[in-house]
Amino acid sequence: MLPSENRLRRRQDFATAVKRGRRAGRPLLVVHLNRDGEAKGQTDRKSDSSPHVAEGLPSARAGFVVSKAVGPAVVRNLVKRRLRHLVRELLPRLPAGSLIVVRALPPAGTASYLELEHDLDAALRRLLRAEPTGSAPTGAGR
Repeated sequence: MLPSENRLRRRQDFATAVKRGRRAGRPLLVVHLNRDGEAKGQTDRKSDSSPHVAEGLPSARAGFVVSKAVGPAVVRNLVKRRLRHLVRELLPRLPAGSLIVVRALPPAGTASYLELEHDLDAALRRLLRAEPTGSAPTGAGR
């Protein structure tokens, strides 16, 4: 299970990650990553004693979107459990304070654990190696 301090729960946090973060799509899922969700004050924390802040550094937090298009409740819950387990293993790779939203696409309902793992890992690798917004694109010299 994903620890409480690493979960996204509020609509505003989901919206921040989706609207202001970078996106990487794969056949089974779409991953939205906002590396600076906490750093720019986009979430309003009441105090530093929040469970989302450990020793002055905010932890990375994740949320999941699995719609009815993925399948019936049993299938959706299975997909969510698999994704939570996979993201829990990947959280140490994420920058502190980042927000990640994983949205399962309809084919995720019939995908195996290894297929979900492959797509999630590929999407995160792509997002983490991408240059921050505002820098020159890699093909700018052509």
